[in-house]
Amino acid sequence: MGRGTYSMMCRSVRATTDGYYSKPMDEIFTQNKAHVIHEAMRTQNVKIRESCDSVEHPNTTPIQLYLDDTGSMGRIPHEMIKDGLPTLVGKLIQNGVPDVALLFGAVGDHECDRFPLQIGQFESGDAELDMWLTRTYIEGNGGGNAGESYLLAWYFAAFHTKTDAFDKRGQKGFVFTVGDEPCLKVLPLSALKDIMGDAAVGQGSYTREELLEKAQEKNHVFHVHIKHGCRDIDPAWKEMLGDNLIVIDDYRELSNIISDTILSTLKISTTPLPPSSENSWDGIKEDSKEDTEIIL
Repeated sequence: MGRGTYSMMCRSVRATTDGYYSKPMDEIFTQNKAHVIHEAMRTQNVKIRESCDSVEHPNTTPIQLYLDDTGSMGRIPHEMIKDGLPTLVGKLIQNGVPDVALLFGAVGDHECDRFPLQIGQFESGDAELDMWLTRTYIEGNGGGNAGESYLLAWYFAAFHTKTDAFDKRGQKGFVFTVGDEPCLKVLPLSALKDIMGDAAVGQGSYTREELLEKAQEKNHVFHVHIKHGCRDIDPAWKEMLGDNLIVIDDYRELSNIISDTILSTLKISTTPLPPSSENSWDGIKEDSKEDTEIIL
């Protein structure tokens, strides 16, 4: 996947037409009304998600973004569809990362939730990215147990993604998990088979450390912990990720934090977003002034 271009003008029109700023979350994230996962985001029997180079996007930068869809984290997808997604993609484009291929995922709690993992496709176009994000079901449960299933993101990144960036150019992609809880310690085989069906990889359970190490082979792996102003951090996060643990108080900072982290890892200096960036990206690239369309 990864077709399409990112047009800030088209995206701005869609935000108004589809009511991203005016409608309540359940009218934008329509699976919330149905209380069920979107069929296209089910993980049973999903063998691979691919980020492929193309004539349109010859040097893809694969990014996997997994949002915690439990409890207080439900506000973040709404913020992403309003301002966060165009900020994230636009800032990368502005600073010289034109061929973004972004995959959205959602993680819950494999011990308690009906749908602990939801997976989209790697995409580059504004319409496609909006589509996958708004297909996410904000289950909002989680349990009173020891954490959430962020390790499912590492499992999927390790065993069920394939990128031309790594296979052709030896360049690692990016994996971000976002949440406010500890990470569950073990992914048992029974849960894995229930979530992945016949596509499940492995003959036994995985520890979170095993899955993290495996995901790190082809990705820069980060976790963004949202403190909500007061929530303590499980020390295990720092032990596992070191400097790749990012702690923020305000979830509205998320998109800027992710884009800055990617640019810093790629050793690209950042420049501030231009005025009125929510409506136009004129002037960022000379060849984009006439149609305000940014080719990813």
